Amino acid sequence: MQLRRYVLSRRPVRVLLLAALLVTGCSTQPVAGTPRAAAFNATDVAWIQLMIPMDERARLLTDLAPARTADPALARFAGRAADRQEAELAVLRGLLARSGAPDTRPHEGHDMPGMVSADTLRRAGALSGEEFDRLFATALRAHLAQSLLLCAGERASGGAGEARELAGELEKAGSEQLALLDAARSGKS
Repeated sequence: MQLRRYVLSRRPVRVLLLAALLVTGCSTQPVAGTPRAAAFNATDVAWIQLMIPMDERARLLTDLAPARTADPALARFAGRAADRQEAELAVLRGLLARSGAPDTRPHEGHDMPGMVSADTLRRAGALSGEEFDRLFATALRAHLAQSLLLCAGERASGGAGEARELAGELEKAGSEQLALLDAARSGKS
């Protein structure tokens, strides 16, 4: 009789435990560390965390162009580039959130290849006309060229399919932007 009471008293505990496991397993909220977040490797996260500040800095430069450029073709290019950068930033920020990585900004304030430097932004803000146009074109060309290299690296070594796919799209768009920049600057020194 003693044994039977023990078995019966454990049964409700097991039922409750099973019910709790089933309820938590049916949650609609993703759990941190789910396979989707795990599909992002260190290359994916580093690429996203670098592309965001690079595009943010380039966007600051393109925002200066309408008031400072002497070249209508370059002004049109800058307007389209700003729209593209804003769209890229929205997609990259969403990708960072889906990766599960924190938005820690490890590259914020760094001056590196392709990153429009604080000094370049300061100088651009003080220039206008052809001097601004030369600085703008040089800095944006470096930004686009470095972005192409970073995207190629992501496509080769990234783990998440959606990050590699985005890198391919950005690589294609960046190549097109370089061609448009060259066309806008054709005949200029």
